[in-house]
Amino acid sequence: MTSPSSNATKLTLPSADGGTSQITIKAPILRQKNMGNWNRIAYAAAHVVADPFADNDPWIDPAIDWDRTLAFREHLWSLGFGVAEAMDTAQRGMGLDWQTSLELIRRSVPLARAGGHLIACGAGTDHLPPEPDVTIDDVIAAYESQCEAVEATGSRVILMASRALAKAASGPDDYTRVYSQVLQGLTQPAILHWLGEMFDPALSGYWGSDDHISAMKTCLDIIKANSRKVDGIKISILSAEKEVALRRQLPEGVKIYTGDDFNYPDLIEGDEAGFSHALLGIFDPIAAAAARALDALSVSDRSTYRQAFDPTVPLSRHIFRAPTRFYKTGVVFLAYLNGHQDHFAMVGGQEAARSTLHLAELIRLANDASLFTDPERTALRVRKAFAVRGWEA
Repeated sequence: MTSPSSNATKLTLPSADGGTSQITIKAPILRQKNMGNWNRIAYAAAHVVADPFADNDPWIDPAIDWDRTLAFREHLWSLGFGVAEAMDTAQRGMGLDWQTSLELIRRSVPLARAGGHLIACGAGTDHLPPEPDVTIDDVIAAYESQCEAVEATGSRVILMASRALAKAASGPDDYTRVYSQVLQGLTQPAILHWLGEMFDPALSGYWGSDDHISAMKTCLDIIKANSRKVDGIKISILSAEKEVALRRQLPEGVKIYTGDDFNYPDLIEGDEAGFSHALLGIFDPIAAAAARALDALSVSDRSTYRQAFDPTVPLSRHIFRAPTRFYKTGVVFLAYLNGHQDHFAMVGGQEAARSTLHLAELIRLANDASLFTDPERTALRVRKAFAVRGWEA
């Protein structure tokens, strides 16, 4: 391989001030082996690889490269992660419809079970349009239909937040009714998912209140009343303080899975009163660094834990910057640069959702965190992607 200091790995990138900056793609940091079993449960919410050669209308009809999509899940499992399947990172509700999501679940779960790997799959109501005439009974029926389909594969359910419920509910009592009935019908405990309005504006006011503290009370009441049916809750509202407050009030045996892509190192490390497990979209692009961090934490090496995780935080904050719902573009761009797919095309045409300047800063920050596995390949792919956008890198 050509030395990382050679011209082959040097790039000229545009800057927000109208100028340019030069970087040299760094060699990756290699993972040490056999550091111990993880003492945190860590799910990576995984993206899907689009099929760019399908005869379809990309903004309307999802077309998936199943081989590459499933190979990426095998990559995550090989590092030690569980896979959170068919979630918002997979563009659920932003290009990936329910029928394609179910096909993805039906393909992923047998692979997980055959390899003894951890998997949990999203069930929601996304086949039910959030129209004004939708009733609470309609929402319950939609949830039950998807939960039944997911459980039929043998997977644990991640009970995704519902746009239709947010539209139909008149207050906290409606959330209590829906979640209680759906949870009681499950065959194994579910992971709830509180997805904040920064990820999906249609979920504003979830749990019956625009105030997160009031919403938290309703959520906690539901969990306490159905604790035997709840494995845990993933909370994605980008507030470490609120997550810790929820964590400290959960019933015994109910886990919290951080979905905070801004503050995950602190939340996973924890404090004197406990810690968060993880179910994170950022684990998709930073999987190697996250695996090193979790290796270190499992043997109480907090210095190495921080050395692995802390450089990824500026990158994550950039990828998930407002409008947060477009974070998938950065996730897939990094998958392309690291060789997990041969193109930068996305379901729904979402490769166009972030600017060239955004992607340039993403490259700088990912390089600072030493996330590129093959510097020459990364540099070549940056040049190809930016050439299409009119820039010679």
